[in-house]
Amino acid sequence: MVRTSFRTGDVDQAMEAIKGAFYTNQLDVLEAPERFGAAFEVLELGGITVGDLACGADVRVSCGELGTYHVNIPLGGPMSWHQANGPEQTTPRGRAALFQPVGSTVVDRWSGSGRIIALKVERGLLERRIEELTGWAPHGHVVLGPELDLTRGPGRSWARLVRVLLDDLNGTYGLLEHPLTAEPLRDAVLNGLLLAAGHPYRDQLDRPAPHLRPGPVKRAMDAMRERPEHPFTTAELAAEARVGVRRLQETFAHYVGMPPMAYLRTVRLERVHDELLAADPRTTTVSAIAFRWGFGHLGRFAEQYRAKYGTAPSHTLREPAP
Repeated sequence: MVRTSFRTGDVDQAMEAIKGAFYTNQLDVLEAPERFGAAFEVLELGGITVGDLACGADVRVSCGELGTYHVNIPLGGPMSWHQANGPEQTTPRGRAALFQPVGSTVVDRWSGSGRIIALKVERGLLERRIEELTGWAPHGHVVLGPELDLTRGPGRSWARLVRVLLDDLNGTYGLLEHPLTAEPLRDAVLNGLLLAAGHPYRDQLDRPAPHLRPGPVKRAMDAMRERPEHPFTTAELAAEARVGVRRLQETFAHYVGMPPMAYLRTVRLERVHDELLAADPRTTTVSAIAFRWGFGHLGRFAEQYRAKYGTAPSHTLREPAP
């Protein structure tokens, strides 16, 4: 767990603080620049980052592709935003805006009259949780509904969980200092978001997998996630799982929804995508990253990458920061 507290009246310093905790950004003050004063309290909790953010003046914040799931909860004036080529949307107090990991993101107007509670959820964390709860691995990123009502139903209950994080964030040496409470609370916030938000797996969460995946499947999946760059064969994975090849293929089809080698390819594509987003195109290449994660045929790799992420790997590497 990492806590960060930051105060500044300088826009460039505020941009650096947002970049350090969340994303590369361009921050522009829209009105009354003399009122600008950034006050950020940020907590990183094992794949979830929560921030209590204020800027004092109305601002516009432009980001590139986030690469993570993100939730903004305006406290005070409404927040206007859009992603990719979608329409501008306005999220008032009592609702939350949900951002996808893909598509350039712009908060068109963040009102200086109130704070924003921001939650960044690592893409792999959310998608693996869906896989754990439903027994099925998501294909591509999971599209969350654009808004969440926090005044009633599951959204209201989830907002209470977030409030626990905020109370601890703005205090000192609370329960989140101890791993016995920090990890379960993080998991509760993640599970609550999946139960409250709209997405294609929502109905399946009301009918969770009746039992956990059997040991052989878990052993093979753990091996692939720990060493995705390794040149696994189905026979080697069966040995890791301590079952025969046919049994491994049957159990993967039933509990994962794809063959073991297809699951390995999915894990490798995730690692490549994450590295491409973080890499400097001046010092690395797509081929170097692809080879590092076990892709030997660049043509097939490019096809598989485009099928999963909707763009060429070279575009992900070269996409300029705003």
